[in-house]
Amino acid sequence: MEFVFFLIMAALTIIPLFKLLPAFGINPYWALVALFPLALIVLLWVMAGRLDRFHGRNL
Repeated sequence: MEFVFFLIMAALTIIPLFKLLPAFGINPYWALVALFPLALIVLLWVMAGRLDRFHGRNL
């Protein structure tokens, strides 16, 4: 049962990342690292670091 829950949560995380990552200049297939929680945290930090490019301004 935990595996089904994990798959549902992974899909709910990967699908939005797959659409967001190209806007940050990152290959959308990097969304698959969301299967590993620590790697997802690193990916979110990378996205946060590129947030100024996303908005086109310095924060």
